[in-house]
Amino acid sequence: MTLVYIVIGIALIFDYINGFHDAANSIATVVSTRVLTPGQAVIWAAFFNFVAAFGFGTGVAKTIGSGMVDISVVTTYVIMAGLAGAIIWDLITWWLGLPTSSSHALIGGYAGAAIAKVGGFGAIIASGWTKTILFIVLSPLIGMVLGFLIMLIVTWSSRKSTPFAVDKWFRRGQLFSAAAYSLGHGTNDAQKTMGIIAGVLFANKLIPTFEIPFWVILAAHAAIGLGTLSGGWRIVKTMGMRITALKPIGGFSAETAAAVTLLGSAAAGIPVSTTHTITGAIVGVGSLKRLSAVRWGVATRIIWAWILTIPAAAGIGAATYYLIRALGGE
Repeated sequence: MTLVYIVIGIALIFDYINGFHDAANSIATVVSTRVLTPGQAVIWAAFFNFVAAFGFGTGVAKTIGSGMVDISVVTTYVIMAGLAGAIIWDLITWWLGLPTSSSHALIGGYAGAAIAKVGGFGAIIASGWTKTILFIVLSPLIGMVLGFLIMLIVTWSSRKSTPFAVDKWFRRGQLFSAAAYSLGHGTNDAQKTMGIIAGVLFANKLIPTFEIPFWVILAAHAAIGLGTLSGGWRIVKTMGMRITALKPIGGFSAETAAAVTLLGSAAAGIPVSTTHTITGAIVGVGSLKRLSAVRWGVATRIIWAWILTIPAAAGIGAATYYLIRALGGE
């Protein structure tokens, strides 16, 4: 039982790291447009990360916990190694200031550890990966298209207003769009940790069926909220300032586009990347002005980090599992 508690603790540490790694996703636009100070923004985002615990279901958690890796081969050590893969990759990319996906790091680490355990891809449920792999491409594209369209609509509807009035209204609007995005971030990303914790409980026969206990829901949302409170300023700079210059109208459009994408995918039980989604939305908003408004060199560097995330985290997860087994842990 002690090992179970340790792994649950590691899962919540990952959730906390997810919060500060992905805090930039929730607050970068609202900070870069100076609608809120960094301190105010993280409190705002963390509150709505936690509120997302109530009323948004657990479809994503069930997909992560039992729909991508054969639950019959999952052990406490497999989950421990998978979490190590996700945490180490998250810390590497946080240090480099790259807004990569904590979600994909988690599923990559989890899959890599499971593959290492059985010595092949028999542990992988191919059908469970279809939607996830598809949405690696679709989520930023949906965010980009929605960001472009929303920016187009609000720009056209504000065409007769003075720049001062537009700025005033959308500074207020960003409070709501940032809250909606943080709800989407919380409900999507915290559920991934819930799925992992439920996997630990199920593997150790502490729950009879693969369901998500309410205490797990509360713990996961509390951890991600606390992580968001810790900030993530390296990535805030990349997301809010380096991809494209944003004004309140653009920040509102990007956050609204990303929130719609995240809440829609969570309702469908599809684990998408909050990072990919908001980055795509910011690019879509910036491209409405002109394509040169987007700093494509920075965007390309981010995309390469996205491509590497699942295989890199899987490699770290597999190596960690082999190390655990070599030390007699499995």
